[in-house]
Amino acid sequence: MKNCAFCELPEIKDREIMQNKLARAFLTNKPIVPGHVLVIPVRCVTKYEDLNNKEREAIEELRNEIMGSLKKSFGAEGFNFSWNDGEYAGQTVAHFHLHIIPRTKGDTGIYNYEPRQFLYRPSTERAQASEKELIEITNIIRSNLS
Repeated sequence: MKNCAFCELPEIKDREIMQNKLARAFLTNKPIVPGHVLVIPVRCVTKYEDLNNKEREAIEELRNEIMGSLKKSFGAEGFNFSWNDGEYAGQTVAHFHLHIIPRTKGDTGIYNYEPRQFLYRPSTERAQASEKELIEITNIIRSNLS
């Protein structure tokens, strides 16, 4: 798909943690907490329903591996998993992406789990992380992959 940030921006490749034949995982540039990862299919499709079974399996494979690394890297004790499915659900990049958000007791993310109030708030309310910080966190997570 033309003009897809996930397919075209070179800094995404720098933040890539891992990939398999059909999916990739990288840090988001607007993390809710450090270690907030996105998992996407290599093929540019907009919605979950557009994925084939092999792509879903590939995304799940990366999700499982990333979880283990986030537990080691940040002491994650829980996770939020989510995706916005379509423009009216808050999807701002038309390329399916699964959010993996590591959670720890006392982290800076919000615990009152009401997505409409915090997880999908307008992006202007979250500070953008520096590329240097994102690369450092990428390297931490990479180093803890099994």
